[in-house]
Amino acid sequence: MWSPNQVLVFALVAASSFTSVHVLEFCQSTDRDCHSDDNHDNMGSNSQPSLHTVKSRWNVSVSNLIKDLEQLKVSSKKLIEAFPIDEVNGNFARSVKNCIFSKSIPTPLRGPLRLAAASKDVIEGILDLDVALTHTNDFLQFASGDKLLSGSVPLAHRYGGHQFGYWAGQLGDGRAHSLGQYTNRKGEVWELQLKGSGKTPYSRSGDGRAVIRSSVREFLCSEAMHFLGIPTSRAASLIVSDEPVIRDKFYNGNVKTERGAVVLRLAKSWFRIGSLEILSQSGEIDLLRKLLNFVIDEHFSSINSDDPDKYLVFYSTVVNETANLIAQWMSVGFAHGVCNTDNFSLLSITIDYGPFGFMEAYDPGFVPNTSDDEGRYSVGAQANVGLFNLEKLLNALSPVLSKHQQNQAQSILKGYANINQMRIHQHFKAKLGLLGEEEEDGYLIAFLLKMMEDTQSDFTMTFRQLSEVSAQQLHNRKFPQMWALEDLSSHKLFSDWLSMFLLRLSRQLHDSDLQRQHRMKNVNPRYVLRNWMAESAISKMELLHHILSHPYVTQETAEEAGYAARPPLWAKRLKVSCSS
Repeated sequence: MWSPNQVLVFALVAASSFTSVHVLEFCQSTDRDCHSDDNHDNMGSNSQPSLHTVKSRWNVSVSNLIKDLEQLKVSSKKLIEAFPIDEVNGNFARSVKNCIFSKSIPTPLRGPLRLAAASKDVIEGILDLDVALTHTNDFLQFASGDKLLSGSVPLAHRYGGHQFGYWAGQLGDGRAHSLGQYTNRKGEVWELQLKGSGKTPYSRSGDGRAVIRSSVREFLCSEAMHFLGIPTSRAASLIVSDEPVIRDKFYNGNVKTERGAVVLRLAKSWFRIGSLEILSQSGEIDLLRKLLNFVIDEHFSSINSDDPDKYLVFYSTVVNETANLIAQWMSVGFAHGVCNTDNFSLLSITIDYGPFGFMEAYDPGFVPNTSDDEGRYSVGAQANVGLFNLEKLLNALSPVLSKHQQNQAQSILKGYANINQMRIHQHFKAKLGLLGEEEEDGYLIAFLLKMMEDTQSDFTMTFRQLSEVSAQQLHNRKFPQMWALEDLSSHKLFSDWLSMFLLRLSRQLHDSDLQRQHRMKNVNPRYVLRNWMAESAISKMELLHHILSHPYVTQETAEEAGYAARPPLWAKRLKVSCSS
């Protein structure tokens, strides 16, 4: 979770070139401009501190900023030297064998490009760049795939996967290009990737593009999940264009023309379960072993490369961390939407944001993906889907495991459900402020969730308001302006649960009510990226892009219309905090 003294805000910044940019940056929670809910519905001066923070950076010369970008040492050398590369050149779709990557040059977006969003935390905290650099044309070209940095050899990754329970064969990066690895000042190694940057050998019948709608969602959720404390890929920037892209949004035959966009995203690694599956399924066992050794050496430092059981230890680690990741998803009501094996990271981070969603009313059957008719990837089914995916990972590893190791791996897999349940139990105990362990804790949690389901109580706000209410208010059943608790209290068994909860809290010796509230606020966010927030952001982004694309719009007329130097309403509402 975020530290209690931080809050994430979205601010609209107008660059000198009249490119409107949504910049994510931190403010201290003691700063009234970050926290006052009075800011929601006015466009006044309260937004200016964040605006000035970014604008003030323009006293740095543009030439120095561009020089910093040119010195960004992104290298594909390690990936290219570690593995055989596809011998066939070109971005045409084809079946690829005996390699991990294909060289693939991004296809630049057509039409005027605009920087729509940038993450200050990623740009400055990971890439070691000044966020003001995002306003330059050089950054625009780099982040859209139009210009490559020295040392970058764009690659498309070959992988397969089980999709909705069935083996789908070769999949791969159909609209993504890896630009290479960057080692930052902290010594962290990050792999930079463009999504929506054109066709690759793995595009199949696709056009290699992403649209503004899906790109806004990926950008926002990547950063929101990070600041919720959940392992995730990151998003550095979002570039939008006038290039027309045809999409059937609801897969019902009603196609429409949308606009293309590119997200610059980062992860410590983009290898996923499907990366190993395609090699095992194709009988490329030497290459399977080579990829496993690379992943272990680069990302699992606790595993001795000379250990004869290193693949088994690797599997045990992935089982444990996957169980933990899904428990973390559950703790904030997050549904990934497409938990295929090609979307499950070997590093157990959240990747490939598509039709995700955060629960509003508590419902284990919540399905954010409109094409998931059977609810395979509902929020409540994610733990079981994790088990299925780990079974497929074990199948992929089997050729490099002895019979004894395979039996041991089966035993490890059998422990997955217990690990996941234990982690979920721990998260929800923390959400209720419970210390120690008592026999009835599991029942207390299950009782609460069943009441929430029966009353359709809001998942996020029920826990948040339980964090804010005092024990005395609970005892008196007085919840002024706490609508989620009022919904919950309508349940006929609420009094029974409340008595149990207060009795449990009373047994926590040396634990004050303020301490309990503080702990709970740290793990119960007030805000998550609700669907209406994402949809509002998309609508505003598309409208703003349309206005700025009009040939008769000038800086002066746009300023008169209110689009140049102040945050839109959605930007001010998209703030998330674990502090009061």
